[in-house]
Amino acid sequence: LAVKDPTAVERANLLNMAKLSIKGLIESALSFGRTLDSDYPPLQQFFVVMEHCLKHGLKVRKSFLSYNKTIWGPLELVEKLYPEAEEIAASVRDLPGLKTPLGRARAWLRLALMQKKMADYLRCLIIQRDLLSEFYEYHALMMEEEGAVIVGLLVGLNVIDANLCVKGEDLDSQVGVIDFSVYLKSDDDIGGKERNVQIAAILDQKNYVEELNRQLNSTVSSLHARVDSLEKSNTKLIEELAIAKNNIIKLQEENHQLRSENTLILMKTQHHLEATKVDVEAELQTYKHSRQGLDEMYTEARRQLREEAQLRQDMENELVVQVSMKHEIELAMKLLEKDIHEKQDTLIGLRQQLDEVKAINVEMYQKLQVSEDAMKEKNEIISRLEDKTNQINATMKQLEQRLQKAEKAQMDAEAEDEKLKEEYVNKSESLQNEFSQKEKQLLQLETDLKIEKEWRQTLEDDLQKEKETVSHLRTETQEIVNLKKEFLKLQEKNKQLKSICEDQEAALQELASKLSESKLKIEDIKEANKALQGQVWLKDKEATHCKLCEKEFSLSKRKHHCRNCGEIFCNACSDNELPLPSSPKPVRVCDSCHAILIQRCSSTVP
Repeated sequence: LAVKDPTAVERANLLNMAKLSIKGLIESALSFGRTLDSDYPPLQQFFVVMEHCLKHGLKVRKSFLSYNKTIWGPLELVEKLYPEAEEIAASVRDLPGLKTPLGRARAWLRLALMQKKMADYLRCLIIQRDLLSEFYEYHALMMEEEGAVIVGLLVGLNVIDANLCVKGEDLDSQVGVIDFSVYLKSDDDIGGKERNVQIAAILDQKNYVEELNRQLNSTVSSLHARVDSLEKSNTKLIEELAIAKNNIIKLQEENHQLRSENTLILMKTQHHLEATKVDVEAELQTYKHSRQGLDEMYTEARRQLREEAQLRQDMENELVVQVSMKHEIELAMKLLEKDIHEKQDTLIGLRQQLDEVKAINVEMYQKLQVSEDAMKEKNEIISRLEDKTNQINATMKQLEQRLQKAEKAQMDAEAEDEKLKEEYVNKSESLQNEFSQKEKQLLQLETDLKIEKEWRQTLEDDLQKEKETVSHLRTETQEIVNLKKEFLKLQEKNKQLKSICEDQEAALQELASKLSESKLKIEDIKEANKALQGQVWLKDKEATHCKLCEKEFSLSKRKHHCRNCGEIFCNACSDNELPLPSSPKPVRVCDSCHAILIQRCSSTVP
C-alpha cells in the first residue's frame, strides 16, 4: 500500500467534518423552525470546525514576546478585497471585551454568518492566493481545492437566520473542541430520511426565493441607475431649454437694437436735411447781399445811361431781371445737384444698412432653424419672431418705396430745370442780338469783380501762410524750451560726474604715493639683503649681550634675530616697526638692514 500524505489526510478530514457540521446545522435549524441563538450546540460546533479549517497550515509569526499563530491576519485582508466587509472589521475592532486576535476572528465569523456573506468573503480570500501565501503554507487547506469546496458548502448557510449576541460573550477564552458524538449515526437517524427529503425540498424553495430576491435586487439597482441617468438627461434638457430661452431673448434684444438703430438713422437723415435747408437759406441771404452790391453798381451805370432812350432803359431792366434769374437758376441748380449727391450718399448708406440687416436676418433665421430642430416645443415663439422679421422687412420695403418716390421727385425737378433752361436759352438768344453792347459793359464790370475776388483770395492766402509760420515758430520755441531743460539736466549730471572723477583721481594719487613709498622701501631692503648675503648667523650660546645697548639678555630683555644680517637685539632696542598688509599687527625691523626680526628662545637654532 502507498503511504498517503499526512497533510492531504488532514485536509480530507477537515473537509468531511465541515460537510457534516454544515449539513447537521442546516437540518437542525430547519427542524428547529426559528432564528438560532449563540447557545445553539450545532452552531457552536460549526464555528469550532471553521476555526480548525482556517488554522490549518498557518505560518508562525514572530512577535516581540512570543510566537503568534492566529487567523485574524487573513480575515483582516477581506476588508481590502471586499469593500462591504469594512463595516464588520470596524465593528469588531470597536468591541470593548475583545483583547486577543483569536477573539476578534471568532466575532468576525459570527457577524459574517448573521450577514449571510461568509461564503462571499472567503471566496475573495481564496481567489487572492498570492496574498494568502504570506499567512498559509503551500499545503494548507485554504490554499488547496478543499478550501473552494468548503466555500461552496458555506453558500447553503444563507438559508439559516441567526441572531447572535457578540458583545457580552467571552470569545477570547473559549476552547475549540470538536464533539464527534453529534455526527455519529443512530437508529433514529435511519427513520428520518423522509424528514431529510422534506427539509431538502424546503431548502431548495428557500434558495430559489433567495435567488429571486437577489435578481430583484439587481433589477432594482439597474432601475435606480436608469432613473439616475434619466434624471441627468432631464437636467441636461432643462439646461438646454434655458440656453435656448436665453438665445431667444438675446435675439429679441438684437431685434430691438436694430429697430432703434433704424429710427436713429431716420432721425439723423432728417437732421441732415434740416441742416442742408439752413445752409441753403444762409447762401440765399449771402446772395441777396451780393445782389444789393451789384444793384448799386447797376444804379451807377444807369445814371450814366439816363441820357439814352426810355425803350433802352426798359430793355436794360428786363436784361438785369433775366440775368439775375439766370444766376438764381444756376445757384438753384448747383444746390439741387448738391442735395441730389447728398441724398444719393444717404441712399447708398441706407442700402448698405439694409444689406447688413438682411444678413443679420438670415443669420437669425438660421439660428431659429437650429433651435427648431433642437426644441420642437418652441415653434410658436419662433413663428412670432418670423412675424416680427416680416414686419421689419415690410418697414424696409416702405422705406425703399419712399426712396423711390424721392428719386422720382428728383427726376421731375431735373426735367423742369431742363425746360427752364431751354426757355431761358431761347429768350437769351433773342435778347443777345439786341443788347450786345450792354453785355460788353457787363463783361467789364465782371472782370473788375473777378480782380477784386482774386485780390481777396491772395490776401486770405497770405494770412494763412502767416498763421502757419506763427504756429511753426511756436512749436520751435517749445522745442527750444525743452532743449534748454535737457541741457540744464545734462549740465547737472556733468557736474556730478566731474566731482566723482576728481574724487577718484585724488584716491588714485594717494594710492600711487603709497605704492611709490612701498617700492622704495622694498628696493632699500633688497640692497641691504644683497650687502649682507655673505654674513653668518651667530650661535645662540655665543650671543649673550645686545649689540646696541651691550646688556645681557634675560626674561625681560628677549632676543630678536635679524634674518639677513644675523645680528641679535633686545626687545628694548628693536623699536622700529613696519605695518604690513598681510599681518594685523606691525612687525619689528632691523636697524641696520631693515629686515624683519624673529623672536628666539635660547633653545632655537637658526
